[in-house]
Amino acid sequence: MAIVEDILPCTAMVIIEMCTIFLTIMASTAMSRLGMSSFVFVVYTNALSSVILLPFSYFYHRKDKIHAPLFTFPILSRVFLLGLLGVTIAQNLAFAGLSYSSPIVACGMANMIPALTFILAIFLRKISIDVKSQGSQARMIGTVISIIGGMSMTYYKGPVVKQYSPLFLQLARPRLLVFTSTHENWVLGCFLFVTASLALCAWNIIQAGTIRKYPQVMKIVFLYTLFGTIQSAIFAFVMEKDLNAWRLKLDMELLVIVLTAIFGSLIRSSVQMWCMRLKGPSFPLYFKPVGIPTASTCGCLLFADTFHYGSMLSAIICGMGYYTTLWGQLNEDEQTSKKIKGSMLPTTSDEKVPLLQEREEEEEQGDSKV
Repeated sequence: MAIVEDILPCTAMVIIEMCTIFLTIMASTAMSRLGMSSFVFVVYTNALSSVILLPFSYFYHRKDKIHAPLFTFPILSRVFLLGLLGVTIAQNLAFAGLSYSSPIVACGMANMIPALTFILAIFLRKISIDVKSQGSQARMIGTVISIIGGMSMTYYKGPVVKQYSPLFLQLARPRLLVFTSTHENWVLGCFLFVTASLALCAWNIIQAGTIRKYPQVMKIVFLYTLFGTIQSAIFAFVMEKDLNAWRLKLDMELLVIVLTAIFGSLIRSSVQMWCMRLKGPSFPLYFKPVGIPTASTCGCLLFADTFHYGSMLSAIICGMGYYTTLWGQLNEDEQTSKKIKGSMLPTTSDEKVPLLQEREEEEEQGDSKV
């Protein structure tokens, strides 16, 4: 039981983050080498995810005693926004950014989400800053560190690690995988990733409120994935004029679409929910920066001739900012929980916990606010 409760959840989350990086490298290869359209990739991936989630969401909630109406205008309008922000905007911008940069940029910019959420919450007046609070101080410092890391990643790449890749991929020509885009536009790629992260910050705020209104998580996930697929298809038909881009062949393009859909819709969400049941709703957040050493190791060993020191150091800085901001966020949550228990009065705070975590926290804490 000790192994199950302590070692297995950590191992599972590390493997999940490593698999995310490997799938990102495969997607980068398909877009650079095979010319796969990032817009078409988003449509096919989410379409397949919708097909998988339809039966999965039914069986996942078949024993639930909650029978709240799902098809109401307030819920559907929120789900429409979730699909627009989380799929149509965030995913299209992120994969377009990947087509102009590399997986290390995806890792670094994804770790800016807590800092960007903090900034967005301030502008929306969702939170008030207490300068004397350790949590607020940590979040402000972490935000500054994350911004520095993001700016250095955008404008400084540094020298390449080596002029050749030291392992077996150097012996195989042509190289099987591509790490850095062959049609590189580094600044544009970073800008697209930052914009995608901002969309995800707004998505987090909306989905946290949505799941309080309708707590059957996987049904919400299925619906916003379906809405996002339809929206992305319309957007892709406008952006992608070449009809040949929609043709699928038995090659890496089809493989990465199938693997990404299965991994994103079933494996990652199931593992995260299992870990949250054992270790708490905040547990998966600790492992997000694991992608940085994974991508850095792959870049240094397998793609050294296209991997830069500056990119790796900038991603590490973003990871430091992530943990600093996260610590401040969790510290403030703890202080807020103590105040709630002490006064037994309802309170509100900024929405920070991802959709799949919100349900677990409500099961553990009842009606306490995030």
